[in-house]
Amino acid sequence: QVQLVESGGGLVQAGGSLRLSCAASGTTFSRYNHGWYRQAPGNQRDLVADISSGGLTNYADSVKGRFTIARDSAKNRVYLQMNSLKPEDTAVYYCNANFLTPLGQRRHYWGQGTQVTVSS
Repeated sequence: QVQLVESGGGLVQAGGSLRLSCAASGTTFSRYNHGWYRQAPGNQRDLVADISSGGLTNYADSVKGRFTIARDSAKNRVYLQMNSLKPEDTAVYYCNANFLTPLGQRRHYWGQGTQVTVSS
């Protein structure tokens, strides 16, 4: 079983920065892919950024050049550095860990979410 706990959300003005942190336990951390998703009211949960077990990163077009995902395997933590924040970045941000089972199924684990609010 995997437990994920996010922190670092809050209220920030447009143009500001925040760093989200996700602490993972109960898993062999480096074998998992990790990601950050976000969900605004009335919207679906969308991928913001992810990092594979091999270290490859991927970003949503809307955050490229502004957000950076990073992982510290020694601390079992995943980070999302968010710069040049915009009001449209306002959402609940969720940490995700996932892996492919031997049967070819992708299993996902989620944190409880942290609110990010960007004021204009």
